[in-house]
Amino acid sequence: MPRSTIAKIIVAFGLAVLTLAPAYSESPDPAASRISSFYGALLDTMKQAKQLGLKGRYDKLSPVLAKTYDLMSMSRIAVGPGWAALSQQQQLAIVNAFTRMTVATYASRFDGFSGEQFEVLETSDRPNGDKIVKTRIVQSDGKTVALNYLMRRDGADWRIVDVYLDGTISELANRRAEFGAILKSGGTDALVGSLVKKADKLLAGS
Repeated sequence: MPRSTIAKIIVAFGLAVLTLAPAYSESPDPAASRISSFYGALLDTMKQAKQLGLKGRYDKLSPVLAKTYDLMSMSRIAVGPGWAALSQQQQLAIVNAFTRMTVATYASRFDGFSGEQFEVLETSDRPNGDKIVKTRIVQSDGKTVALNYLMRRDGADWRIVDVYLDGTISELANRRAEFGAILKSGGTDALVGSLVKKADKLLAGS
């Protein structure tokens, strides 16, 4: 898969649309262990992809993604300063629509096992208490692409709040640009509608 194509995929939603087979190993670091478990669940789903079907993959991956990604924080950061001015109902509508679109993307794209591997490499601490978990994609032709995760503590657990391709391309930065443009032109209803439309299209198999 060309690197330019992978970059476009990451923009669509980071790891979510890559049809790859993760290779993972256990790590004592809790943030790295979370990514290892995530990759393991993806691999299991991919091996059962045809038997599960699209809806089965959605149902299987939904709790995994809810545990792995901090989708509420990602929604808040993507909306930006205007988040505080939204009603609780509006905030919840955005989070729910973003979550559904995210799960639908994974369910749609992880539809088989093609032999590529995901490897958890190392974890580094950030001054604010966050962690970066570095991983790489090993493609079927042997080429590798770095895919790193920004992890943040959520109580006793760790969750993903951003994804970086090649260590520099931020998924959350792309989301901020996307969300900001839609909110500016059409407000909260337009953003929710856009996310719902994307999810519906994916779940329809198109």
